[in-house]
This record gives sequence, C-alpha cells and structure tokens, in this order.
Amino acid sequence: MSRDRTVQPRRLASSVIRAGALATLACALAAAAPVHAQGSGSPLDSLAARIDPYVAKARLLVLTDIANEPDDQMSLVRLLVYSNRVDIEGLVATTSTWMRRAVRPDVIRTVLDAYEQVQPNLLKHEKGFPTAAELRAVVTTGQPGYGMEAVGEGKTSPGAELIIRAADRNDPRPLWVTAWGGANTLAQALTQVRATRTPAEVDQFVAKLRVYAISDQDDAGRWIRREFPTLHYINIPSTQDGAEYYLATWTGISGDRFYRNAPGADFTTFSDAWVDANIRKKGPLGAHYPRPCCIHEGDTPAFLGLIDGGLASAMSPTFGGWGGRYVWRRFTGETRPHWTQGGDSYPGNDASRDAVVGTDGKTYVSDQATIWRWREDFQHDFAARMAWTVEPYEKANHNPVVIVNGRAGDEPLQLSAKVGVPVMLDASGTKDPDGNALRYDWFFYQEAGRGIPGHPVAIRRLAPAGAAPPGAGNIPSAPVDGPPQPPPRVTIEGATSARATVTPRVAGVSHVILAVRDNGAPTLTSYRRIILTIAP
Repeated sequence: MSRDRTVQPRRLASSVIRAGALATLACALAAAAPVHAQGSGSPLDSLAARIDPYVAKARLLVLTDIANEPDDQMSLVRLLVYSNRVDIEGLVATTSTWMRRAVRPDVIRTVLDAYEQVQPNLLKHEKGFPTAAELRAVVTTGQPGYGMEAVGEGKTSPGAELIIRAADRNDPRPLWVTAWGGANTLAQALTQVRATRTPAEVDQFVAKLRVYAISDQDDAGRWIRREFPTLHYINIPSTQDGAEYYLATWTGISGDRFYRNAPGADFTTFSDAWVDANIRKKGPLGAHYPRPCCIHEGDTPAFLGLIDGGLASAMSPTFGGWGGRYVWRRFTGETRPHWTQGGDSYPGNDASRDAVVGTDGKTYVSDQATIWRWREDFQHDFAARMAWTVEPYEKANHNPVVIVNGRAGDEPLQLSAKVGVPVMLDASGTKDPDGNALRYDWFFYQEAGRGIPGHPVAIRRLAPAGAAPPGAGNIPSAPVDGPPQPPPRVTIEGATSARATVTPRVAGVSHVILAVRDNGAPTLTSYRRIILTIAP
C-alpha cells in the first residue's frame, strides 16, 4: 500500500471522529469480539464494547521515568521475574514531571545485569525467560525533555521510533504501552504517524495500541486522549503534581498507609519485614529492589493485569484483575470517554468500584479495592518467583494447574446458560506440580463486566418503560435503608469443592471466578474465569 508522505492537516476539532474510518474499524473489532460484547450504536461505544480475544502472552512496551524515585526500579524487578509471561518489546527511559531533563537507561541496564545472573535458575522452574542480551536490545531512550514541549516535527527519539516499529509489526496481538512516567514519547510516535500516513493508516495504527498510564505525569496524556479519541487508554486524569494520586485505582497496589485511602486492606505483604525476607534477600535481583520513598511499586498495576494467572483481565478493563477494574466514561474535563474511574453506584448502574470484605470483616467499596482484593495472591506469587531466582525446583513452590470441564489453560470458559437451569463446573482434574493439597473457591464476581456500553449486565433502567422515576435527574429516591439491591444473577452450590453448580437467576452476562490455592510456602493461587451468557 502506498503511503501519503505529506503532512496531514490538523483536525478542525479534536473531538470530531472520522465516521467512515471508525465504522470500518468498529466492524472489524466486532467481528473479533466474543458474542456477548454488544455495542450501543455510537462508534466510540462500539470501541468500548470491544472485548479483545484472549492471548497467552501479551506484547508489552514500557515507558519508565526510572531513577526518579525507587518504585519504577521495584516494578522492573517484578516484571523481570515474569518476563516469560509477556513479550517485552521495549524498555524506554523517559522523563516525567518529577524528572524533566534526564533519562536513565543506565539504571535499566544495571537491573538487567542482576537479572542475567539469575536467568539460568529461573529457567529451571519455567521455560521462556528471555536472555539479558535480548532485553538489553530493546532498552532505549524517549523524549529528552518535559511533556509536549519536547514533542513535534524533528523531535523524534529512539523510543518513539521503537513504538512505531513495534506497532507496525505483523502481529495480530495488541501492543500494550504502559506509561510508568510521562507519556510524551508515545505522543511523539503518534505525532509522527499522523504526519506521514493517511487517515485510514493512522486509525489502523491506533487500533493496535492499548495504553495503561499511571495517572498523568506530564501534559502529554491529556493531549493524546484529545487528539486520538479512539485510542484504548486506561487511566484517571490528574494534575501533574501528585496532588490527586490518592484518588487513583493504581494506589491499591500498596498505598494504604501513605495515602490513607484503603481501609480494610491488609498491608502485611508490603511491610518491611515481609519484603526484606521474601524479596530483597533473594539473591542478586532482590538486592536491586530498593526501599520506597512513598509507596511500593506504584507503576506495577500498569502491567500486572497482563500476568494475572487465569483472570484474563487484559481482555477488557471491565473484567477486573490484578491491575484493577475500570469503566468507560467521560471523566470531568475530558473531551472524550476512555477507560477510567467513577460512575454512579446506585443499583443497576455502572461504577468502577468493587465491594470487598476487609481484614476487619467489614465490606469496603472503592476503586483501590479492585486491586487490593488480590494482594495476598499477587504478593505470594511474586515471592515464589523471587525464590525461583536462587532455589532449585524441588525447594520452591509452583502454581496449581487449573483444569475446568476438561479444559486446561488460562483462557476464560465462555458458556451459554438459561435462567433456572443449573450449570455444572468441574475442576477435579486440577493438579499441583509439587503435590500440595488444594483448596477451591468459586465466587460470583458481581462487578465484572460492568461498564461496557450495551453489555447485557449493565441494566440501567430502574423503572418500567415509559415511566419517569421519581427524584431529581430521573434517579429514583432511595428508601430510608438505602437503594433497593438487584437480585443475585447467579447462585453457587459447592463453592468450596472441586465441583460446583451455578444456577443463573437473571438474564445477562455473569462472571464466575475459580480460585485454586495450594498449601505450599508461600501459598500460591491460580484462577479460571467462567463467563456465562444467560438467556431468559
């Protein structure tokens, strides 16, 4: 295909979308999505309704302001012990509001030197860990200055070129670009593509990208969201001074004490004693896991959902997993909707918060809970992999291998069901590679899947057709004891045994999660998501 190399004229209005190109794109995306993803008519809603096909290994490109503070280096250590679970296609040193005039690829390379010492031992536990040389080959630098002032014609960087090459690669999988710092290197890549390609080619390029940004750490994120309204973008918009970080979902990784925003969360596995024993004292790589200045691993949620052991949350931000759960809405001050937080939480409407029982037995509802609900599991998993860096196979613990209805692997089971007709789920074939005893927990993830426009689970109407509910804004007035709760969509019998019976009660889509835990040291958990499309 020939490419128009002339500079494309600037859009008259950044919020105006080319309807023809989007219609073509939406049709292509709908063809690849599971049957239960339904759009509501608008091109943007069609994009929001997309559920990506499951992939066993995601493609990942990291933008990191490493050396700005310790948490990026912490996150890099964790990422490296999972480097066989993702295809790392770029480790790009960038700037941010906290480090405006420097990029530090040397720090990335120093951590890779430590990884090189332990990679042979990691291969004793699982295959597929890349060599340090392979990872060094994708280390580079992004824009050398701050934000959009460092973006424009003639300001390309090796990092921007790397993003373009990766997205152009002939690979059907999306390319995840995770912004641990500023996003201006991605802005430069998009600027170059828009200046040198046809509108249809730009749309094709944008459709390959999935962005998860840790708030806004320069002014590029807001520009990107405005200028490329169809880009799959996950974040909570924020000021660039950190004043709004406490609101963000990603702080659920470990921000309980620093931000004081996660009552009910258990901080045990981020205490100094636990981290020292299980992470820092585990060989050469553990020695490169620094102490925090603020919170541990604030950037880790950007990639944690790509390796969440059977939760498969990378398929849709609404599914929920180790990296949190998000909904599609237009955040205050934004020109377009994107994957973010908030939403009214009255029954039947969509909100990004999860209701989770805390350590004190009380139920807490928050965005941060969408991450801290999994904390013991993902911390134990990290601890086990750090042990893999120094221990032989027989002295370490390994994850259970979950098999449901005869099917192994991490891909969700998508089943058709009918209201009132029981569905049998059998995980009795599940195995533990170390011969450990197993515990089973089947649970209905009531919030999963909400926030997808047109998704059957998002029942927004609270009054009969044609009737205007009482109360301002057509929201029904709540009784004294709170708004009426919708009936449970499924009930589960045998929730703690290998075989469970799920009975659908309400039509729509319901997500049931199986968590299988062993009794090794540390205890390890593997999951399986079952997605039920329930007919009346």
